[in-house]
Amino acid sequence: MILIAERALAAHLTTTRAASSSEAPAGGIAGWAADLMDSLGAAGAGAAVALENLFPPLPSEVILPLAGFAASQGKFSLLAALLWTTAGSVVGALALYAIGALLGRDRTIAIAARLPLVKTSDIEKTEAWFTRHGTKAVFFGRMVPIFRSMISIPAGIERMPLPVFLGLTTAGSFIWNGVFVLVGHALGSRWHEVTDLVGLYSKAVLIVVALVVLVFVVVRIRTAGRGTHRART
Repeated sequence: MILIAERALAAHLTTTRAASSSEAPAGGIAGWAADLMDSLGAAGAGAAVALENLFPPLPSEVILPLAGFAASQGKFSLLAALLWTTAGSVVGALALYAIGALLGRDRTIAIAARLPLVKTSDIEKTEAWFTRHGTKAVFFGRMVPIFRSMISIPAGIERMPLPVFLGLTTAGSFIWNGVFVLVGHALGSRWHEVTDLVGLYSKAVLIVVALVVLVFVVVRIRTAGRGTHRART
C-alpha cells in the first residue's frame, strides 16, 4: 500500500510540474519577457517595460499580465511587480523625453520643413495645442498604445517641467500598468486572455491612426494640387 501511495504521489507531482511548465510561455515576446523575469525577478519585468516604451512594437499588454502571472506563481511579490513595471515605464519615458529635449524646437521645425506634405505651420499648431493640453496628453497618453511612448518626445521638445512630467508619467503609468498586472495576477495561467482582448483595442487605435494619416495625406495632396493649378492660371 505504501509503495502504491508513493507511486501515486510521484505521478501527481510529475503531472503538476508538466501542467505548470505548459502554463509558462515559450518563444516569442512572451517567452523573452518570461526569461527576463526568471533571470532578474521583478526587475526583469521593469526592464521589459522600459524597452517597450523605447520600442513601441513590444506590446505592454503581453508583458504586464505576464508579470502579474509571475507574481501569482510566487516568483516575486505583487507589489514588486507594480513598482518595477511603473519604474520601467518612467525610465523609458525619460529616455524619450531626453531625445525630445536634445532635438529641440528649432531642429524639429527644420526637420519638418524638409518632409513632404508637412508644413511649418503644422508644427506650430501642434506646439500651441501641446501648450494648452500637454499635461492631459502626457497623463492620458499613457493609456493609449503607441502614443504611450511617443508623447514623451513632444514633452521634451517643449521642455515641460521635469517634475510635472515625472508626476504625470508615474501616475498614468501606475494606473495602466496596475490594471494589467492585477488582471494577470487574478487570471493566473489564463493571463493571455487579457492580452487577446486588449489586442483588439490596440488594433482599433492603430486603424484610427492610419485613417487620420491617410486623410491628412489626401488633404495635403489635394491642397498642393489646387495651389499648382492656381499658379498656372
